[in-house]
Amino acid sequence: MEVQDRKCSTCVGANEERLTPNWYTEHGTELIFGTRVTSVNIKLKTLLTATGETITYKCLIIATGARALKLEDIGINGSNAENLCYLRDLADATKLVNTMRMCTGGTAIVVGGGYIGMECAASLVMNKINVSMVFPGQHCMGRLFTPQIARYYEDFYASKGVNFIKGTSLSSLVFDSKGKVTGANLKDGRYLHADRVVVGIGGRPNTGLFENQLTFENGGIKVNNRMQTSSPSVYAVGDIASFPIKLYKDTRRVEHVDAARKTAKQAVCVIMEPRTETDFDYLTFFYSRTLSLSWRFYGDNVGEVVHFGDFSEGEFGAYWVNDQKLVGCFLEGGKDEEYVAIEKVIRVKPVVLDLGELERAGVGFVMAVSQNQSSMTASGGGLKKPVYMWYAASGIVVAVAASVAAFSYWYAAV
Repeated sequence: MEVQDRKCSTCVGANEERLTPNWYTEHGTELIFGTRVTSVNIKLKTLLTATGETITYKCLIIATGARALKLEDIGINGSNAENLCYLRDLADATKLVNTMRMCTGGTAIVVGGGYIGMECAASLVMNKINVSMVFPGQHCMGRLFTPQIARYYEDFYASKGVNFIKGTSLSSLVFDSKGKVTGANLKDGRYLHADRVVVGIGGRPNTGLFENQLTFENGGIKVNNRMQTSSPSVYAVGDIASFPIKLYKDTRRVEHVDAARKTAKQAVCVIMEPRTETDFDYLTFFYSRTLSLSWRFYGDNVGEVVHFGDFSEGEFGAYWVNDQKLVGCFLEGGKDEEYVAIEKVIRVKPVVLDLGELERAGVGFVMAVSQNQSSMTASGGGLKKPVYMWYAASGIVVAVAASVAAFSYWYAAV
């Protein structure tokens, strides 16, 4: 049984089926639309809906996701304006499309310089709308991009017509007599005209129903590697789940479709086969495809950064090396086999002793290490201690554990 307040349910991407209401019916799932769960009693294992219905459960999967932060959360009014949009669900997307269609061309303000802001700005300029992006950081995608990487994307977006206004934020919105937004005042004193405003300033997990009933960590509901909460019959997945990541030996909450899919799959596997030990070895993964650009990031962006490639040609990336171990990699415009190699190599965190050689090798480094891994796996290399080898093309010393288990399993790149 799935309770939703939306009129449709669908899943696309990762070469999976499109999940229409008919799909759920055919697979024995009852969908309850048009209502909300207003309260949950974990001890009694009951849900109360807005229509007054009480639902009893044996197992409960919490997949409530996150909600978009509103301007009102930062002290600015205007979310109800017809030409002000967020992007979190289907209704938001429909409103944004309709807003773009109401006036061909014109101007737009995108509030926020993160993931949503960058993707919305790209869509707006593709629809011949003049865009100004406003955010307080010194560069876009501040939580992931280095200044050098950000400079490339900002320059590229600027060549398409996006105006970056950094180091400031909105002070207030200006409205006409009909309540439509006509512009925005910035904290640095500037005024921007706008025919439409798109806000992407972050999200918050929807966990309010479970406060004081389940254990929380990192702003989300704490689960084990089986996605079980502090109540064994209750599971949490997606944006709200704070789950253990074995590779980093800590617990994290990851807001991304890849984590949502894989944590959901893990929870269902555990429920269907409770006696089976199902290990969950998640590798942090983010990606974006906008305009003619396409990047992917695997791992952790901590430690020293090593940029590589040709930024002028749009063929570049970056490695993160922490305690002499390769822990993260970003690549723009890579080939499928390169992304597969990155994913494999980041999982084993090879030792890197020469950052200069790593820069010169570029993506060739992970390709070579990946090939060595595959060769050892194919030959049944069940070695019990790390194998030290020279990367012949550049002289980088790397240490790679030759465990078949470590080398033979990786998630398919989306």
